[in-house]
Amino acid sequence: MSTPFPLPPFHSRVVPVVALSHADQAVPLARALLAGGIDVIEITLRHPCALDAIANVAAEVPDMALGAGTLLQAADVERVMRAGARFGLSPGHTDALLDEVVNQGLPFVPGVMTPSEVLGCRDRGFRLMKLFPAQQAGGLGMLKALAAPVPDVRFCPTGGVSETSFTELLALPNVAMVGGSWLAPLADIEAGRWALITQRAQQATRCAQNLLGPSG
Repeated sequence: MSTPFPLPPFHSRVVPVVALSHADQAVPLARALLAGGIDVIEITLRHPCALDAIANVAAEVPDMALGAGTLLQAADVERVMRAGARFGLSPGHTDALLDEVVNQGLPFVPGVMTPSEVLGCRDRGFRLMKLFPAQQAGGLGMLKALAAPVPDVRFCPTGGVSETSFTELLALPNVAMVGGSWLAPLADIEAGRWALITQRAQQATRCAQNLLGPSG
């Protein structure tokens, strides 16, 4: 997996994409995911509490590879870095956003949907990209089609990825990881169903490991 700056190390190939309604939900959620074998998280900037949630995880759950999602503009980069995010992700990209992540040295996964966008990010040095929205962009078929012309690019499909489809995506050689919200839906977070989230994380971890075979 390659960006102009390397991502923090983590083992999970399943990235929970979460939107929180309260900052104090972040730490128990992160611990529940870790208990299930998932050591990476994308906390999206979809709620005013997101930066505080990121700061809480950064301070209290250091074993979690902490990503900030839905970076939409250059100003978001410094905000999430100050909060403690170790990498960023976006549903798309602009020249200004890519300039800023490079200037700030933030490991970053830009969003793409078309071959031209893939090539544009590749020219900027990115070799890991988020295919978003994956389902609408062609999903499995699109990823297979991209493998031959850009064999040095790997993807994190996100958007429409579910517990019934993620293993098929992970089996593709140009898929590094998948992102999805099914692991920790907001209703379960707000109800504090941490054991259920851990159970889903364990199941996803087992499925992903099974794809590697007995020597994986």
